[in-house]
Amino acid sequence: MQIHRSIAVAAILFAVLTTTPVVQAADLLPTIQARGQLRCGVSEGIPGFSQRDADGRWTGLDADFCRAVAAAVLGDADRIEFVPLKASTRFPALEARRVDLLARNTTWTLTRESVLGVQFPAVLLYDGQGFLVPVSKGIENPRQLDGAVVCLEKGTTHVANLQRYAHRQGITITPLVLDSVPEVAAAFFAGRCAAYGSDSGQLAATRLQAPSGPEGYRVLPERISKEPLAPVVWGGDPRWASVVRWVLYALILAEEDGITQADVEAKVAAGEGLGGWISPDEYKLVSQALGLTRGWAVRAIKTVGNYGEVFERNLGRDSPLDIERGLNRLWTQGGLMYAPPVD
Repeated sequence: MQIHRSIAVAAILFAVLTTTPVVQAADLLPTIQARGQLRCGVSEGIPGFSQRDADGRWTGLDADFCRAVAAAVLGDADRIEFVPLKASTRFPALEARRVDLLARNTTWTLTRESVLGVQFPAVLLYDGQGFLVPVSKGIENPRQLDGAVVCLEKGTTHVANLQRYAHRQGITITPLVLDSVPEVAAAFFAGRCAAYGSDSGQLAATRLQAPSGPEGYRVLPERISKEPLAPVVWGGDPRWASVVRWVLYALILAEEDGITQADVEAKVAAGEGLGGWISPDEYKLVSQALGLTRGWAVRAIKTVGNYGEVFERNLGRDSPLDIERGLNRLWTQGGLMYAPPVD
């Protein structure tokens, strides 16, 4: 399996290196501001991450992050076009500049960053690959999938992760790779595979969509990989990457300081929170260097809330998914969420 993976990676490298032009330095921010609209690539519909509600409005963790960026950059969270993408088409869409920002539960990897020439500004969600299985099968851990077929989505890290796991465990698992999330879910619920392999957050969302109800399925507790999910921007544009990075960090810093969507304006006016990170003059200088107007961080927080609010509303205790925050807690609470110092 390791040989097969090496051949696959070599093929990807060859294809990218022979078809992708050298990334030239660019400055996308003025283009977005002149256009008056942020183009954000999202999933085709994953509850909790990016999905249209009954009114056609995009909701979820990824959608909220796109709105925070639009509010910071354009002053209006609604000046945004959501572009639904399959996993297999997300990087080509970014390369072709169909989107300015990719926020589509995408794993940060060395190969993607170095070969595709993209940048992952910061981690939005720490996750791991797991398995969704029917309760009736009595499967308690992934090792019991020896000899089974597992459904996976094309264009993800999940196939290679599964192959590595099976190799380490000395078992045989046959992947059934399909082109989109809806196709994978349909095949799994139709019984074409014994398990669905994906990020655990996506599996929790898929479980809620089971035609016979979620009670008949469970997400196994074991994780077989690290999946740091991050927004993605095209390489060669450090300022745009910095803008996206610090919008996310502003949400994290707000939670650290106890600033919420409801009180951010009042606390900043009182000299708390953002006023305590850097002086007003420094804030003005930083904003100018980023190409943003003062108040960009306040606008982002006012739009979606601090990081904890965004997580709990879309994935956690206030959502149907009810996912434990775990590694996505602040570093002060035993998690990995941590923003660099501002000054």
